[in-house]
Amino acid sequence: MADSFGFAEARKRMVEQQLVRRGIKDERVLQAMCEVPRHRFVPPNMWAMAYQDHPLPIGLGQTISQPYIVAYMTEQLELEPHDRVLEIGTGSGYQAAILSRLARRVYTIERLPELSERARLVLEELGYDNIEFRVGDGSQGWPEEAPFDAIIVTAAAPEPPPPLIKQLADGAHLVIPIGPTGYQDLMRITRHGPHLRTEYLTPVAFVPLIGLHGYAEPDENS
Repeated sequence: MADSFGFAEARKRMVEQQLVRRGIKDERVLQAMCEVPRHRFVPPNMWAMAYQDHPLPIGLGQTISQPYIVAYMTEQLELEPHDRVLEIGTGSGYQAAILSRLARRVYTIERLPELSERARLVLEELGYDNIEFRVGDGSQGWPEEAPFDAIIVTAAAPEPPPPLIKQLADGAHLVIPIGPTGYQDLMRITRHGPHLRTEYLTPVAFVPLIGLHGYAEPDENS
């Protein structure tokens, strides 16, 4: 599907007004944000809002993050073209698309099969062919493909999941929201051999990470 001039102009404005003005400096991140058609990752009735400065619902209680947060978290990973990245929380597939433009390979895990399949179809249609998909508990990571040069978690955990820490390569960053539902601290954890460095980045609000090392799945009968 061809990208219209109007959407291309909307992406350019998004990058200039929402990202550059807020301090996003990584040129590769800015270029990826300018190229990836964000509207393709939201329902068609929301295409007109796709490049606005806020998150959008994508169904099943999930959201596509505000463009600035996507760019900011991606920049904090400090990706190189040869890197292998693990993403926890495929969601719409938009974050995976951005990562795929910056890294050699992206491994993305989603617990909801419907979302994973929807994202896979959109990403394949757009020609992003360096992404591997898995349906399952993202809090346990993807041990068969570890270690990873970067890990990004797009859902909030009560504390950093130990399997993700274990799956970090030396010198790699884990960017993850930590805290209760509704309000969290975005943290960056960097492995230096046996040692970990933890940095506070910014306040955020993400849906909860459901899994063994996250939050328990809500009880539908409660």
